[in-house]
Amino acid sequence: MSNLRDLIVRWQRGWGAARSLPVAEDVGGALRVRSMQPGRDIEYVALDAGEDLASLTRLAELVAGEDSVTWLTVPTTDPARAASALTAAGLIVLKHSELLMTADLRGHPQNLPAAPYRLMTQVDSHRDDSVVRATVRHESGEVGARGTMGLAGTDAVADRIETMPAHRRMGLASAVMGALARSAVEEGAERGMLIASEDGQRLYMTLGWQPVAGVLIATTPGNTYPS
Repeated sequence: MSNLRDLIVRWQRGWGAARSLPVAEDVGGALRVRSMQPGRDIEYVALDAGEDLASLTRLAELVAGEDSVTWLTVPTTDPARAASALTAAGLIVLKHSELLMTADLRGHPQNLPAAPYRLMTQVDSHRDDSVVRATVRHESGEVGARGTMGLAGTDAVADRIETMPAHRRMGLASAVMGALARSAVEEGAERGMLIASEDGQRLYMTLGWQPVAGVLIATTPGNTYPS
């Protein structure tokens, strides 16, 4: 198992924990999960596109054969070639520029929000995995920013980190990330992972997260990325 393949498997497990998804099924070259997320019902996560772009043709056939809206998420070290392979296989690429990123959470920067904001964290434990949640609220009670980390072993996967439009440019996302990292480490995590959107990449890099691979999101023609 290559380092990237192993990382993808670990990311998917933590992401599944963050969203309370069923355990993914290994279908050979990909993990398949019934995700029931906005804009998609089923998701395949490619495991070998970094080394075997030809595998994308078979995965595209699996995606096209599903009865409900299905995505193919492709972490790859060669996004341009992977995008060409996906298009040639009959899929459309919804996202071209996301990044799989990692960080050592034990040295993660900590930033407290300034008044009139306050930060709260909580840990929801399940039988096998746990979820850490962090929320920054304005003194009015409005949510300014929030996010989660799914914990799986010593891994923690950050997910749905968001700052509300009226509360942006105040460092709240940095505070959320620091709080998540701190709580995850307290729960035994060491390595952080996430898939960063184009908008979030600058923030994560300033906090010490490092890109490992590009990430493409593809689907069958007619489907769109949720707004």
